[in-house]
Amino acid sequence: MVSLFISLYLLLTILIGFWAAKRVKNSEDYMIAGKNLPAFIVGVTIFSTWFGSEMIMGVPGYFVQEGAQALIIDAGGGTLCLLIVAFFFVRPIYRLNILTVNDFFKMRYGKRVETITSLILILSYFSWVASQLLALAYIFESLYNWPVNMGVVVAAGIVVLYTYVGGMWAVSLTDLIQAVVMVLGLGYILFVLNQQTEGLLKVISDQKEGFFNLFPESGFINWTNHLYLWMIFGFGSIVSQEIYQRVLAAKSEKKARNGVFIGAFFMFFVGIVPSLIGLLIYTIHPELIESNDGQNLLPAMVTEYFSIPVQIIFLGALISAILSTSSGAVLAPATVFAENLIKSNRTNLTDQQLLLTTRISVILMALISGGYTYFNDSIHSLVVNSVTLITVSMTFPFILGIYWSKSSVSGAWFGIIGGATVWFGALLWGTAIEPTLWGVVASLICMVSGSLLLPDNSHLKFLKETNNGHSRSHKG
Repeated sequence: MVSLFISLYLLLTILIGFWAAKRVKNSEDYMIAGKNLPAFIVGVTIFSTWFGSEMIMGVPGYFVQEGAQALIIDAGGGTLCLLIVAFFFVRPIYRLNILTVNDFFKMRYGKRVETITSLILILSYFSWVASQLLALAYIFESLYNWPVNMGVVVAAGIVVLYTYVGGMWAVSLTDLIQAVVMVLGLGYILFVLNQQTEGLLKVISDQKEGFFNLFPESGFINWTNHLYLWMIFGFGSIVSQEIYQRVLAAKSEKKARNGVFIGAFFMFFVGIVPSLIGLLIYTIHPELIESNDGQNLLPAMVTEYFSIPVQIIFLGALISAILSTSSGAVLAPATVFAENLIKSNRTNLTDQQLLLTTRISVILMALISGGYTYFNDSIHSLVVNSVTLITVSMTFPFILGIYWSKSSVSGAWFGIIGGATVWFGALLWGTAIEPTLWGVVASLICMVSGSLLLPDNSHLKFLKETNNGHSRSHKG
């Protein structure tokens, strides 16, 4: 019964994707929904893209074992990142009339920087998508008794099918439906578990001292590593294509900004719900924490101890979260690949050829991501790995490129190469301070030093291009 309803839900998702395909007339429709999304859908689709398997299957187990600090990376860092983007980056990026964040790097620093940042960004998404496909494979294993490898293939096929035909329109519409299913489903599970225990407030008050302490133990190393937890998403995802793809899909600058604020609201208040559910589950059945290193805490509880209707509701919410994340995470690098690596080097590419190239890129991104699951079976580590390289190489060239007029092309190269090199060296050395922190500091120092030592007029060229209305638009 459960598997039948879930199968029907998956079929519905695919059909919505095909229905959304009717709106796709050109590559701009496919990549950024023709710049027609209202603020609420912008916010919901941002939230849905980030509220994936990690939040439901990864974080709750860590939260039960480690306390509130387990919430920092995802719910805390994700919310922080969206607030930073809304306050500081929506306005300047939206006004450029571009399709990808790498279009900004091209306008600000030139074609070669566009190419290297595109490769870095695409590479970062493979782990992110892989974590979602792996989570779906675990669900298919419990539902249909399929091997995990087979589940990954089927999961990739479903995501590719509706993303391929409908692009951002399909992603946005399915995200909206999936977000409703997620919120209602998780809310209902929380309500049911609250009735089966002494209540959430009582369970919270019974936790050991320090469980809800967000601050680390004293000591420089502890504080720097604590900072790293906030930085993983809070700082490292500022350059994420999936955010700006939705920002650029908004009807107006104001709707784009409001949409990111809405996404931040949902990210925080809905983001902590799975962990609270996990705490209630652990109170009733602490033995379930051993299930798959805690990654299966919620699914194991629901499938073993709840009625079929509740199982359907929960699995619908879980699959919704994963599908929405997967589709957005596949479309983002596919768009960058087609726009910044293919079209940028083939200026005679027609719009219909670009549209087809982007669709084929969706398949390619899913295939490579599926291959990643064979090398890592941890959802949590896959998610963390996905943002590291962007954080240490692209973040400061992006930020300073917008807000520091002295940023030069040489400085950008110094920042990209210096940050990545120091991070990799610290990783091999096994430093006590997180290697990512070394990489971020090195990127900033190299970026500033390179710009001061080798100045240029790239900022003036950038301003001239944007002020004269020569910002690259797809239709042009």
